[in-house]
Amino acid sequence: MIYAHSSPDVDALDLWQSVQYLKALSPQIISELVSVATLHYYGAGEIIFLEFEPAAGLYLVAAGSVKVSRFSKEGREHILHIFSRGDTFNDVAVLDGGPNPATATALTDASVWRITRPDLSAIAKRRPELAWALIESIARRTRHLVDAVQDLSMRNVKGRLARLLLEQGNSTAEAPARMLTQDEMASRLGTVREVVGRALRSLAAAQIIEIDRHRIVVLDPDRLAEEAEI
Repeated sequence: MIYAHSSPDVDALDLWQSVQYLKALSPQIISELVSVATLHYYGAGEIIFLEFEPAAGLYLVAAGSVKVSRFSKEGREHILHIFSRGDTFNDVAVLDGGPNPATATALTDASVWRITRPDLSAIAKRRPELAWALIESIARRTRHLVDAVQDLSMRNVKGRLARLLLEQGNSTAEAPARMLTQDEMASRLGTVREVVGRALRSLAAAQIIEIDRHRIVVLDPDRLAEEAEI
């Protein structure tokens, strides 16, 4: 890992300002955040932080992709979320001061900005607008968790897979989604590779998707949305 101190360059300012819950903040507050942020580089597969370690800070993906996972006692991985450029992660731990709730790993070569809890706390105490924005970010995380619980309890694997494929298809040119392997899909969906394989073949047989080597092409987004019960 290469570690570098930040400088308030235009790209860093624009990136922090683009974060959904920070967009309404003044340029002065964004500049304060950038002034205490540090940039870290990780190779694909390198661990950024481990579950249950003391919270290292709030992270913002500058480039590449990062997966956040939890592991069972048997070592089975469940991917909670995959983050790309412009996404923040570890919000909960940096705000409540508890340990990291999960493990973060660079899915690809990645660079991430980090702001420590003391630095973030100091700015939030001076800037109530930032404190409110952070509260809103936690509210959004809670909504995501509610959706995840609904997925696991009310959708079968094919429905959850359809929803995941739709999310992958909603990537943009600025933040393209990396194609997940079947093992990674299984980890995201809380199942095993063989079950994902059967669900993919079922969607392909219905001509909803097409499996082309290492790509999955969505042929009928409307029917895929029906499978996802959206």
